[in-house]
Amino acid sequence: MPDFTTLPDLALRTVGGSVVVANDESFAEKESLIRPGRPGFKAETFGNKGQVYDGWETRRRREPGHDWAIVRLGMPGVIRGVVIDTAWFKGNYPPHASVEACAVDGYPSPAELAAADWVQIVPKVDLKGDAEHAFEVSDEHRYTHVRLNMFPDGGIARLRVHGEVRPDLSVYEGLGLDLAALANGAVVTACSNEFYSAPNNVLAPGLARHQAEGWETARRRDEGNDWLVIRLATLGVIRLVEIDTTNLLFNAPGAVSLKGSVDGETWFELLPTTRLQPDTPHRFRLEDAPAAAYVRVDIYPDGGLARVRLLGTPA
Repeated sequence: MPDFTTLPDLALRTVGGSVVVANDESFAEKESLIRPGRPGFKAETFGNKGQVYDGWETRRRREPGHDWAIVRLGMPGVIRGVVIDTAWFKGNYPPHASVEACAVDGYPSPAELAAADWVQIVPKVDLKGDAEHAFEVSDEHRYTHVRLNMFPDGGIARLRVHGEVRPDLSVYEGLGLDLAALANGAVVTACSNEFYSAPNNVLAPGLARHQAEGWETARRRDEGNDWLVIRLATLGVIRLVEIDTTNLLFNAPGAVSLKGSVDGETWFELLPTTRLQPDTPHRFRLEDAPAAAYVRVDIYPDGGLARVRLLGTPA
């Protein structure tokens, strides 16, 4: 898959995405498009509407036109690439698809979205059955919604919209916020190891339900330690550090330390090496910490973290 797939999925249900409306979902529900994880399938599983699919499937068209679904991005941002996955749809996939995007402030209704100014970010392309199709996007604009068009009808299992988060932080003016939240624009820019799961998981909203929803490294067999670097949502002063090892019972790190930086090159200490416990949310107050734009999280020697929260105020 292309490099853009390492960026956050802006449309994912678990980061607040929603399939606002679709013109048709006769065979399989539109909400499946943005579910986390790979699509599932069990052959010869029939419901009242036919074979059960983990995806979005429309009726067979008997009139001109095409089917479509509008997705509100859970995290508005600059879209770098789109993946259209027709997994398990073999005789009922659409032969073509396209993707459009728009930016609408506030909380628009389906009718308001239909009247919005839509921009084509993926032109009409050919699709195959039971396959992932990746398309890079070259557009620097910030978008809040995408519209998936399939021609003329059929089934699509998943839609992934990868990009860089560009939130509206003005709502936090005069308030504190999580400077390390993915939804606020933070992102992991470097990592020593991501053998079991992706480092950006530690910045995701909510609580990790299991180990795979955090970050976990391979077992180290040398004298080093694992680490990740977070580019914060904005330059800010961190007041409270939350290091969560929930679900990591026998593979939590023994300790953690944090360093801060303004430019990502010169580092200063934020939290000295501090012992951690398995399956535990830890909270550490910081006093008189300098402003930082980057934070390096070192774990000793290896293991995993469920979440990292860095609560503070924009500088």
